[in-house]
Amino acid sequence: MTQVEQIRIATGGSLFKAGRTDHISAMGPFVLHVNRPGRNIPGSNDHGYGPLAAVIESTMAPGTVVRMHEHANDEIISWVPAGVMRHMDRTVGALVTDPAHLMVMNAGRSFWHEEETLRTDPFLRMLQIFVRPHTADLEPKIQHGPILPVPANEWRYLFGPEGSDAPFTVRNEIRFFDIRLDEGAEVKLPQPPAGWDTYFYVFEGEIFVSGTRFGEAESGLLKEGGSLPLRAAEASVVVVFLIDPAAEVVRRGTIGR
Repeated sequence: MTQVEQIRIATGGSLFKAGRTDHISAMGPFVLHVNRPGRNIPGSNDHGYGPLAAVIESTMAPGTVVRMHEHANDEIISWVPAGVMRHMDRTVGALVTDPAHLMVMNAGRSFWHEEETLRTDPFLRMLQIFVRPHTADLEPKIQHGPILPVPANEWRYLFGPEGSDAPFTVRNEIRFFDIRLDEGAEVKLPQPPAGWDTYFYVFEGEIFVSGTRFGEAESGLLKEGGSLPLRAAEASVVVVFLIDPAAEVVRRGTIGR
């Protein structure tokens, strides 16, 4: 079972740390390391945390094909910090997601797609993020497009709720940021709106948040803690979610239920 611990912080909130996930699903050369943010809280009966159902670190060896399959009632974000993920669907056809592009599948009532890496592609390590929508069986759609390069030691805002100023949107109350940190860099976690909480995941490197170490593939859930300082002990890549834990959610997703 994934090790978790609660850390009291000076702001009066709580920081819950989870170690590297032990929930691993291997389908040949396609391997999923499933991070369940609700499990950061000991005794929680929900594997997700509000609208954030799962953060899945996926790896695909060159020459891997995940055949056409259906998703429903999930908002699925593909974040690729290096390499390429080749996508095919029955709506828009072929798309390539890489460090310069983001993809959001708002699956709604039904969406079919296929994933692939060519034999000439590099080994792929990426995040597939599953968000619970606010309403069941919404109209399916897909968003795919370029993203600005991530500036060193600055947060990049990539998706947020519909109607927000985010470049890509999901159908619930959640905001997503990433950052590339130089060794020794210090920043603050993005400030959540009142009543929202913060979940972060170390994709690469080693950081300290409020004096607590988080290594690669470890995560933290900050409840009522505001914006804490973050320091990179080495060059690091970190993603952060700001989450409204009281948002209405649908638990009928193919993956994110």
